Amino acid sequence: MKQRLVLNEVSRRHALGLIGGTIAMSAVAMPVFADAASVAAKVKKLTGGAGTAQDGITLDLPEIAENGNAVKVGFEIDSPMTEGSYVKAVHVMADGNPVPDVASFNFSPANGVCMATTRMRLAKTQNIIVLAEMSDGSFRQAQSQVKVTIGGCGG
Repeated sequence: MKQRLVLNEVSRRHALGLIGGTIAMSAVAMPVFADAASVAAKVKKLTGGAGTAQDGITLDLPEIAENGNAVKVGFEIDSPMTEGSYVKAVHVMADGNPVPDVASFNFSPANGVCMATTRMRLAKTQNIIVLAEMSDGSFRQAQSQVKVTIGGCGG
């Protein structure tokens, strides 16, 4: 037994509605990336508007990453790590990923040294920002740009 397929006429209004819905759905599905302003807002929220010193943080980041899927990110913060002076927390942020927060690390004097290494995914060339919260309430910040060259072709 054969079935017969019947196509209904599509009105112009119905066609425009379908096209508009498709465009709206594709716009919703596109990723929105963080920017320098969102990272600055995050830093201001974490510091409460206090200034940050630009020293005492050594970053271990590649200048160029051929593949952004697993980029090594390391830091070491100069601190005596004693009960009187230590690093409480370190926040790693990126201004070109969908969300600026990448990782947060908590430290105590029991750690003896403030350093960590991890890997992160970078969507594109962007700045990596490391913010350290000290036990006396002060903050230190460092940043570096990592160029992501997908396929190793430069850029």
